[in-house]
Amino acid sequence: MVAIVLVLLGVFYGVSQTNAQGRSQTVDVTSLTITPVKQGAFTDSLQLRGQVVPKTTVYLDTIAGGQVEARLVEQGEYVEKGQPLVRLSNTSLQLDVMSREAQVTEQLNFLRNTQMTMETSRLNLKRDLLEIDLQIKHLERRIKQYRVLAQTGVLAQDKLDELEQDLAYYLDRKALTVERQQQENSIREVQVAQLEDSAKMLDKNLQFARKNLDNLLLRAPVAGYLSELDAEIGASKSSGARLGQIDLPDEYKLVVRLDEFYLNQVQMNMPVVVTLEGQKVAAHVTKIDSRVSQSQFQIEVDLPKQSPDIKRGQSLDVELMFGADNANAVLLARGAFFTTTGGNWIYVVNDDGQVAERRTIRLGKKNRDYFEVLEGLAAGERVITSSYSHFDKAQILRF
Repeated sequence: MVAIVLVLLGVFYGVSQTNAQGRSQTVDVTSLTITPVKQGAFTDSLQLRGQVVPKTTVYLDTIAGGQVEARLVEQGEYVEKGQPLVRLSNTSLQLDVMSREAQVTEQLNFLRNTQMTMETSRLNLKRDLLEIDLQIKHLERRIKQYRVLAQTGVLAQDKLDELEQDLAYYLDRKALTVERQQQENSIREVQVAQLEDSAKMLDKNLQFARKNLDNLLLRAPVAGYLSELDAEIGASKSSGARLGQIDLPDEYKLVVRLDEFYLNQVQMNMPVVVTLEGQKVAAHVTKIDSRVSQSQFQIEVDLPKQSPDIKRGQSLDVELMFGADNANAVLLARGAFFTTTGGNWIYVVNDDGQVAERRTIRLGKKNRDYFEVLEGLAAGERVITSSYSHFDKAQILRF
């Protein structure tokens, strides 16, 4: 009877050991990272890297296309406003300007000839009126003399009638000439105005063509650093082609790329702390580009003008501040455990340091160093924060 009991106890002990081994696992404590849970201030921020780019950039585009004839400056130089940068040549444009100049000259000559013809016609009409007035005066004087002679019978009445008919003719001719003069003056005013408008338009077109010719010499629109210049001697550039850009000095901004996870959390004017040569500089978000590319979006941060010496393309540390600090938070150090658990559970080491037991937790926000613990852990407890990839989901870890 005793032997049977001993056998049953042995079987029960073996089963118990098997079940226990199914829920526990022995691990080497030296391969683990054990971290205490702390209590302190939790800063809701995100550590990032931003790239320095010019705040204001002016692009250099060709207005009139052509072939690069001369490169007058080199990339990276500081240029003054109006300084020549690149000279292009365009034979077709030069011939077009010459053709336009010839057309304008021809039209201006035609305008002058027309004005001279109209002025000659005006003078001729004025001369005709003078001659008619002279004839009328002569006839009136002769008629006055002949009327006395006709009354005394010295002169025949037919001669007087003939003079009176001539006077009537010249009076009618004068009226007709005056009417013609008035009509021509009215027409002349309209024609002169039209011709002058046409001359102004032709001259304006010529000036525009000459301006296009002047645009073959590309000048700096502003003073700044010529950060890019794509103009090799002999290269052909079409109208509107981009040759380079000028960056305005002492005005920079940071371009920061974030994971799309934060797209709904980032707001305009959100505070930012930028590290410049070991100094913390306060700034804020000035632009949010919500277009997502490769699971990231982009924000911009303006840098103060009094910032230390920085260069285009330089990378700086940026701390994006999401909200107010929690001065009395339970803090859990970030670690590789999160990859396996997703922050839903963690192994907590017991007081004697021989066993770690799995426990459900709930985490809140995170920053560069810590998770904010909402439930499941208390300050002073020790937890395993290294990778859980080899623990086979055991409930208990034995050291």
